[in-house]
Amino acid sequence: MDSDLIRLVNRLQDTFSNLGGELDMPQLVVVGSQSAGKSSVLENIVGRDFLPRGQGIVTRRPLVLQLIHTPIPDPSSSPPPYTEWGQFLHIDKRFTDFNEIRREIEQETYRVAGQNKGISRLPISLRIYSPNVLDLTLVDLPGLTKIPVGDQPSDIERQIRNLVTEYISAQNSVILAVSPANVDLANSDSLKLARSVDPQGRRTIGVLTKLDIMDAGTNALDILTGRVYPLKLGFIGVVNRSQQDIISEKNMTDALDSESDFFKNHAAYRNISHKNGTKYLARTLNQVLINHIREKLPDMKARLNTLMGQAQQELNSFGDAAVFGDKNQQGGLILRLMNQFAHDFIASIEGTKVDMSTKELSGGARIYYIFNDVFGHALASIDSTAGLDNQDIRTAIRNSTGPRPSLFVPEAAFDLLVKPQIKLLETPSLRCVELVYEELVKLCHNCTSPELERFPRLHAQLIECVSELLRERLGPTSEYAQSLIEIQAAYINTNHPAFISGSAVAAQTATSQTSKQSISPRPVSAEPTNGTQTPEDGDESSTEEPTGANGVASRDGRSVSSTLHDRARATGSSSTAGTSTKPSSKPHHGPRHSSVLPQTQSHFQSSGPGSSPHTARETFLNYFFGQNGPGPVGGSSVERSHASFTPMATGRDISIVDTPGPTGLMAGKRTIDGNNAVYDMRSLGKHIEAVSGSNAGSQMTQREEMETSLIRSLIASYFAIVRQSIQDLIPKAIMHFLVNHSTKEVQNRLVATLYKPELFAELLNEDEALVAERTRVKALLDAYKEAFKTLSDINLKPL
Repeated sequence: MDSDLIRLVNRLQDTFSNLGGELDMPQLVVVGSQSAGKSSVLENIVGRDFLPRGQGIVTRRPLVLQLIHTPIPDPSSSPPPYTEWGQFLHIDKRFTDFNEIRREIEQETYRVAGQNKGISRLPISLRIYSPNVLDLTLVDLPGLTKIPVGDQPSDIERQIRNLVTEYISAQNSVILAVSPANVDLANSDSLKLARSVDPQGRRTIGVLTKLDIMDAGTNALDILTGRVYPLKLGFIGVVNRSQQDIISEKNMTDALDSESDFFKNHAAYRNISHKNGTKYLARTLNQVLINHIREKLPDMKARLNTLMGQAQQELNSFGDAAVFGDKNQQGGLILRLMNQFAHDFIASIEGTKVDMSTKELSGGARIYYIFNDVFGHALASIDSTAGLDNQDIRTAIRNSTGPRPSLFVPEAAFDLLVKPQIKLLETPSLRCVELVYEELVKLCHNCTSPELERFPRLHAQLIECVSELLRERLGPTSEYAQSLIEIQAAYINTNHPAFISGSAVAAQTATSQTSKQSISPRPVSAEPTNGTQTPEDGDESSTEEPTGANGVASRDGRSVSSTLHDRARATGSSSTAGTSTKPSSKPHHGPRHSSVLPQTQSHFQSSGPGSSPHTARETFLNYFFGQNGPGPVGGSSVERSHASFTPMATGRDISIVDTPGPTGLMAGKRTIDGNNAVYDMRSLGKHIEAVSGSNAGSQMTQREEMETSLIRSLIASYFAIVRQSIQDLIPKAIMHFLVNHSTKEVQNRLVATLYKPELFAELLNEDEALVAERTRVKALLDAYKEAFKTLSDINLKPL
């Protein structure tokens, strides 16, 4: 029964090694420094020479050695059976020649660990069947080393130490610490490492080698009796074959006999010879392993219980393969997965999904971020007059009037200018639709579950079906968003309440600024020197050029005086009131006209800061569009006359009046072909090109400057209205046409497209890797159950 325990553990170890189980089996782990004699101890226990030998590190992979005792076969049988053989777990072959076993170990080591001196954690499993061995399970590990030698890796010490620590840290392992007797025990690496994981020495067996080559006059009696370093399982001394014995191929039986003679004949070890030697070591290890298995059986059962529960849970997550043969069960499974997918998609949009991320925005929150931040900032960054300069505005105004001069700016000019600016809102609106569409596609890709991942084809078809529904809705949504922009550009509602109030403020600001620039400052002295106005002074204003304080003729005085003087010259009369003209050398004190200038000032002051908003709005709209009746014709005429005249130099005779030249577009330059292009009708095309290419902004009249400034204000006001409307309507349109429609139709679309019996087998085709993993887990679960049943049926003998 005791041998059955070890064989049971060996069988479980082989099973779990193939399946990747996590159950730690009771085993003996051999630990020692390099060239301490570990391999020789194992060979002595087996009674065969089968391990690789050489210089430096030889054992570079863990060797799991299972010794299985077999009965002695009947020698009379024919042909005579093999009594001893070896078998590797990685190859299905029985090795009767132990030299072949050594070569196979070397080749397997090279195959995994390479030709250099590196190590590998992947173990080599070897079973040896022999009637000369006791049932044991040992693990031979690479020898501990200090410094790399030859082509060994620079961190070889750390690699080996980590590998050894991994094996001896398991509580089900018994540590076989091999130390050479000719080295001080305080320097033993194996005992130091064993003490780090087993500080009380409860599961450590000390093995002393090379007792026969200790210095003369010294012995290890105190160590073997436990007086130097106490261990619960004690120390056992052995004598291995020397290098010369190995070279001369000394028989293993003779080596064991020489060992026995050494202990019996040595004066120090004579009394304890029965507790030393390889045979005693093998019996002790067998009994220690059996006792250890007995001790760990309850823990193994508890661990098996836990592993069975974990394996069963993992197997349940893969689903039952038996469902695939029944059409009804297949249909129910597909319908349930469809509903779950649609529910996850809708819950992600609405923000009601259970496993919502807390690290980043997801689902419907990303759509809100697109509406509020991305789309809102994109609209806010658009300049209402982007691409419009003063020349464009002036040209649009002139083109709208046709061949006729106009006192008012036509409304067609405003429409012509504001419509292209409204079109600037189309690009960010369509991009907003695309961004929301992309987020919805991402959402449907993220809607999955462990059960749905079993069926990659079904998952792919669900994603494709929802993506197709979203693509169908992308076109109508984009068209509607584009139509919203076209609707705003189709009718320019200048009667919008927000536009009227904004226009009044713009008119008040722009007109007040223009009036300050248009009206010349009054003269320093508007009264005669004696403080009273005489008739002679009044006549003076009709014949002399008024000047300002600096002696330069004012614009108002120039305009009125020149007009009166031209009329006098045209009629040929020198005086209308019988009053003689004063000499031109008499100093004058300012303009004396009182009928034209007050009317001009009253026109600009009517829209100044002191007027009410209602008056400012009506004045501006009457002036600009002419919608509410005739505008201030007199004021406009005077304004236009102001813009067309320039100040005269001081001392210039008023009677010398230049012929007024053309203004505006025809006010060309005299630089084309050296002639005045204005009067050269053949060069009109060249002249227009020259004017268009010149810096027209510096040539605009004051009225044109006012018109361009006001129309910019109007465009900005109306553009803000349209932008606010678009910022409100586009998200609503996207939610209605794309998001809400998709959430309502997604489940119906999935059922109508995929719920077809002829597609069930294809959709429920599982991933090959998942099928293989489920098979492995099922086999592992069966092994756990079988091991648990076997351990439960064992009737343990009392110790």
